[in-house]
Amino acid sequence: MQIPVLGVDPSFRNWGLARGMLDLETGILSGLDLKLGETKPDGTKQVRQNSKDMQAAEDITTGVIDWFKEAKVIFVEVPVGSQSANGMKSYGVCVGILGALRALGHEIIEVTPIENKVALSGIKTASKDVMI
Repeated sequence: MQIPVLGVDPSFRNWGLARGMLDLETGILSGLDLKLGETKPDGTKQVRQNSKDMQAAEDITTGVIDWFKEAKVIFVEVPVGSQSANGMKSYGVCVGILGALRALGHEIIEVTPIENKVALSGIKTASKDVMI
């Protein structure tokens, strides 16, 4: 039996998405399709920053929601906190969108960056280049 699954690596500016069909008997993933949901900073001064941030959050959600609807199970590398204000803003937007999608009934399984690195490379400190 095969089920549609989705892998998600969220951030405020770039949401990485990978979907495919997972064979539950063999564990083999097939039909892999990739998508990058992007938002661009708006440097204009005519609009308040919080309005720009809310628009970016809406753009992210609009760009990814159809892929969430198609998946039976979603694996998400949930971001962790940050020591900068912009990092925490990104964290808050990502966790807020993920929480809203979970509240809508999407099955989300949280994974950590280290779990992903070990599963894909066998090295818990693998670089981004190794992971790509």
